[in-house]
Amino acid sequence: MTASTAPAGKGPTGKGSARQSQVDPLATLRTPDDPPWDVYLTGTVFLDIIFTGLDSAPVRGTESWARGMGSSPGGVANMATALARLGLRTSLAAAFGDDHYGDYCWDALEHGEGIDLSPSRTVSGWHSPVTVSMAYEGERTMVSHGHEPPPEEPAPECPPRARAAVASLAPGVSAPWIAQAAAKGTRVFGDVGWDDTGAWDLAGLPDLRHCEAFLPNAEEAMRYTGADCPRAAAHALTEYVPLAVVTLGADGAYAVDRRTGETAEVPAIAVEALDPTGAGDVFVAGFVTGTLADWPLADRLAFAGLTAALSVQEFGGSLSAPGWSEIAAWWRKVQSVEGQSAVALERYGFLADLVSEELVRPWPLRRAVPTIGFRRSA
Repeated sequence: MTASTAPAGKGPTGKGSARQSQVDPLATLRTPDDPPWDVYLTGTVFLDIIFTGLDSAPVRGTESWARGMGSSPGGVANMATALARLGLRTSLAAAFGDDHYGDYCWDALEHGEGIDLSPSRTVSGWHSPVTVSMAYEGERTMVSHGHEPPPEEPAPECPPRARAAVASLAPGVSAPWIAQAAAKGTRVFGDVGWDDTGAWDLAGLPDLRHCEAFLPNAEEAMRYTGADCPRAAAHALTEYVPLAVVTLGADGAYAVDRRTGETAEVPAIAVEALDPTGAGDVFVAGFVTGTLADWPLADRLAFAGLTAALSVQEFGGSLSAPGWSEIAAWWRKVQSVEGQSAVALERYGFLADLVSEELVRPWPLRRAVPTIGFRRSA
């Protein structure tokens, strides 16, 4: 395999005809001395193919027809897209296959979402990993295929300067770029998955010590700490990281900031979930956005929960990540609901200073679902 910095015909800077967010949540904080990027992240990009409109799970020995289908970059691209759509200048380091799938994902991220791919590269002879997702009854079933990624670390030895980075922590694995980024002043937000080893040992997450925040779900938090409730687990986690955020599923989220002693809990927004794919990534992106914008802790939780709630009402991972038009449309809609709780509205009142009528489109919003292979018109 050989590597190059960009697919043929595509520039490395990520500027191009980038999709621009309508709101810059950091506008009042920006200075000429800022890092070039708001958020840096690295990982594996999948091509996601999503089948929708299934009435039930596929039955063995039969053929099921889906009423809809979409395709989009997945894997780490879910997080990168969610961040970019919220107005953060996002840089991604990833390996891309030199097949049509890789070209499609590169183009969708660089030109469709405005994500910087200058730290990324294409790898000759390596095909893109693929995930097929079938969404039904509010859940999803996924089948993935791919070979081991190239042995070269996709993250550069010296990651670019950024305000923040999102790192996926894994038991027993240390990624050198995390310590390097933290040493430059980058605020690292640690995400985590299920511990297949069964050890659930925080000492086995060596890069946690470089993180400003750790964002596990309730079950993960309790297993890592041995606590009997997620709120107690959040407090226990602050012995290892300054800011612990524990997602509580249908009950919302709870956070503890060791530095200030502040705690916050925000209930979830009740929605009809079509597909939960990528909702955790969107929650993290919303929380990172609020943190970089210096919002109060409760506002950060509320915003993260809102963006996640909006995402599960659409199909797909990166396809469903909301932007400011969706947020503005939701804010206008809930204010018009007869009998709406004034207390509930007040919880999201901070949105009034961020969104405007110019952003609003009719509700509910439905994204166009892209696919592969359409020819561009002349």
